[in-house]
Amino acid sequence: MAAAALAVAGLGAATAFGAGQADGATVTPHAALSSQWYAAAPYLMPLDNNPPSATAIMDATGLKAFQLAFILAPNGGGCSPTWGGTAPVSSDTAVGNVISAIRAKGGDVSISIGGYGGTKLGQACSDAASTAAAYQQVITKYGLKAIDFDLEEPEYENTAAVSHEIGAAKILQQNNPGLYVSVTTPGTAAGTGWFGQQMLNEAKAQGFTPNNFSIMPFDGGFNGAASQTAALDSFNGLLKNTFGWDTATAYAHEGFSGMNGRSDSGEYFYQSDFQTVLNYATSHGMGRFTFWSLNRDRQCSPPDNNGSTSGSCSSVPQTDYEFAKYSVQFAGATPPTNPPTTPPPTSPGGNCANLPTWTAGAVYVGGNEVQYNGHKWKAQWWTTNEVPGTTGQWGVWVDEGPC
Repeated sequence: MAAAALAVAGLGAATAFGAGQADGATVTPHAALSSQWYAAAPYLMPLDNNPPSATAIMDATGLKAFQLAFILAPNGGGCSPTWGGTAPVSSDTAVGNVISAIRAKGGDVSISIGGYGGTKLGQACSDAASTAAAYQQVITKYGLKAIDFDLEEPEYENTAAVSHEIGAAKILQQNNPGLYVSVTTPGTAAGTGWFGQQMLNEAKAQGFTPNNFSIMPFDGGFNGAASQTAALDSFNGLLKNTFGWDTATAYAHEGFSGMNGRSDSGEYFYQSDFQTVLNYATSHGMGRFTFWSLNRDRQCSPPDNNGSTSGSCSSVPQTDYEFAKYSVQFAGATPPTNPPTTPPPTSPGGNCANLPTWTAGAVYVGGNEVQYNGHKWKAQWWTTNEVPGTTGQWGVWVDEGPC
């Protein structure tokens, strides 16, 4: 995310978000959310850019998943994971406390590695295996069920580094069954640029398929939602041509990673733009919808921030965490009202004799009905591998009652 370079503050401000983690301790294991929540997780810098309270965002919007940023190599050199190049993961408690507070409210996190600037582990480590070993420390430390490879400058211009990152992602995917893996890269009007295509080619060559490839259609001469959806159209074509996928399969592996408000290069993306792209994403069966960042999902003072871009507010008129609600909608949940409304009771299931039995690996879309564990279930949106009845009211499956 290009905005990672903006307004970077000191480390250590996040300790107020949770408590109870011993020095350097591994975060308590937990149950995974549905993959749709990891696919909808907006970026949050937990140590920089005046981090907001994650639990307050959850209360205000219904958001359940966060993309915490960024893991880098140490500024002084070496192949070990740090937050922002300065805070070693091995001894971290501050981010661990944030994660524990989120999980205590029923949410979860993915962690993003890379971002714009800084030295990435793919550059610092000698090969894919050592790169993967460094990232495995992060997965183990925080008990992760999801991870994001944000491949940007200067790393994605380095062929060897990209090979290390893609190879590491493949190793992590193999060694951590069920791990949700996303890959995020800059966007252009053509979908992505030469280096983005090089990354896709590397993934194909290594036989690696993540859950999602996302582009960032901002900071490249974009102007509103129409230019972004055009780029997503083009990127779909690149995925089809590179991997031999049909259109629907390519969209299922394609994601949008936007920037709310004013971008680094002075582009503006308003709430209406987010709604247009969200409509495009859901209507085309896209696999991910996220944005940079929750730190910026607040109104500046003055609202236009005097025509400048900030790392801690959006530079457009808004209510707090208004952009987060688009991610909540993508995940399929309804943002809470104030006070929250009570979910309606489930309806009688009726006869299930003519309904297919839910099958792991099958793809379901909104409106599909299945039978599973003696109940009738209806999908609210596109899904695969989410077991009916395991994700509560926030999941994709609505329990329509016993058969």
